[in-house]
Amino acid sequence: MKDNVVLEMRNIHKYFPGVRALQNVDFTLCEGEIHALMGENGAGKSTLIKVLTGVYEKDEGQIFLKGKDKAVAIHSPQDAQKLGISTVYQEITLCPKLSVAENMYIGRLNGIGVNWRKLNKDADAILESLDIPAKATQQLGSCSLAVQQMVAIARAVDMDCKVLILDEPTSSLDEQEVAKLFKLMRDLKSRGVGIIFVTHFLDQVYEVCDKITVLRDGQLVGEYEIKDLPRVKLVAKMLGKELDDTTEIKDTSLVYDKEDAGKHVLEVEGLASVSGIKPFDFYINKGEVNGFTGLLGSGRSECVRAIFGADKVVSGTVKKDGKVIKINKPIDAMKNGIAYLPEDRKRDGIIGDLSVRENIILALQVLKGFFKPLSKAEANKFAEEYIKLLEIKTASADTPIKSLSGGNQQKAILARWLLTHPEYLILDEPTRGIDIGTKIDIQKLVLKLASEGMSITFISSETDEMLRTCSRLVVMRDRKVVGEVSGDDMNQSKIMSTIAGGESK
Repeated sequence: MKDNVVLEMRNIHKYFPGVRALQNVDFTLCEGEIHALMGENGAGKSTLIKVLTGVYEKDEGQIFLKGKDKAVAIHSPQDAQKLGISTVYQEITLCPKLSVAENMYIGRLNGIGVNWRKLNKDADAILESLDIPAKATQQLGSCSLAVQQMVAIARAVDMDCKVLILDEPTSSLDEQEVAKLFKLMRDLKSRGVGIIFVTHFLDQVYEVCDKITVLRDGQLVGEYEIKDLPRVKLVAKMLGKELDDTTEIKDTSLVYDKEDAGKHVLEVEGLASVSGIKPFDFYINKGEVNGFTGLLGSGRSECVRAIFGADKVVSGTVKKDGKVIKINKPIDAMKNGIAYLPEDRKRDGIIGDLSVRENIILALQVLKGFFKPLSKAEANKFAEEYIKLLEIKTASADTPIKSLSGGNQQKAILARWLLTHPEYLILDEPTRGIDIGTKIDIQKLVLKLASEGMSITFISSETDEMLRTCSRLVVMRDRKVVGEVSGDDMNQSKIMSTIAGGESK
């Protein structure tokens, strides 16, 4: 190891049943360096961090730390902590009802004969040295989220941390709080702490980091000095697409071409939600397929969740067919002809122990009201109709949906919403984790529904799929809309340069 290297991970491999999560990954961190770990969903970032912190055992490879003669063995988070590796997670894991000092020393107190005066004085000295605006004796829950994050960092620093991992620390912070956190990070950097910064916010990476390591599909793409990697090239490396890639656009003859094709079915103005989405404007025409695109964490899903009422809206108006409507919760959206297939089908979509039939009729039953149940004959008729229409592979309509493949579960959830005959259908990652044949089936169905007059918003982390399916894309970065592409601009290069902030080199 070089003198200034504090951590070196070599040839790291990690396997799960049927999945190669990490393959031959290297990662090097120097003292006094803020190093971004970047990659899309499933790239291997979380797995690499969990290997480093002892949550997972690596299958192959070695980990070296400064001051150790040979590779270290890390079998648990406690092992990592003893070696000077600390992690501050997105979700704060401290105790809000305890004092700041108690949180800083939790796990290191025996509860008997504690000199609280000295402990509080020591805690205040650490807080003051790190310029953290908190007092040792105040209740942690009375502090802002940013200060709570800083207290978690102070705890790690006081435990003689040499490697500090910050996992999405800014996701719940506003701009002023992010600035305070960055000040603390720079302070720690000046003290020689090596910081691994995991984030989806490109602007923040270029503001505070020295180097970037990019992972894709469990493999190392490369390590780069921040000055040598313009944003548009970073986006290209994360997505695995070169700037001159071209993608065939879908057959425009499928687009709805009736007289009211240009009519706005739905439009929103200044919509913002509790999920941190900046106010955005949006519209969709009758028979149009449009989409939200951007890197993971850019706010794609949060925009459509706000439109559907799945996240509480804090400002803005929604119009349906030119008239203002109120959508405070999903049932309001459903009653206005809006349907939403969520990103996480297991958490928000299927009800695993219910049958395929029960899952398909669920949304229609909610609209009718549970005091007006569908008859068994109606339920069977609808289920069989959509099982046949979408070619859902199931032994019968009575089969528990959890026993179906992911692709067939997705088709069943799609059937649930089509059964309500929506005017506007939102599909968030409808093809994630399913086989290529089913993906193509769903893409064809989307275009067919649009040709029949349905308006559809389609979101996918696969840009090729968006280009094949959509005629217009709203581009997002850091939870705000940063542009829109359509027509001749519907290509990888234009999308990536828009995501990156207009850079073209």
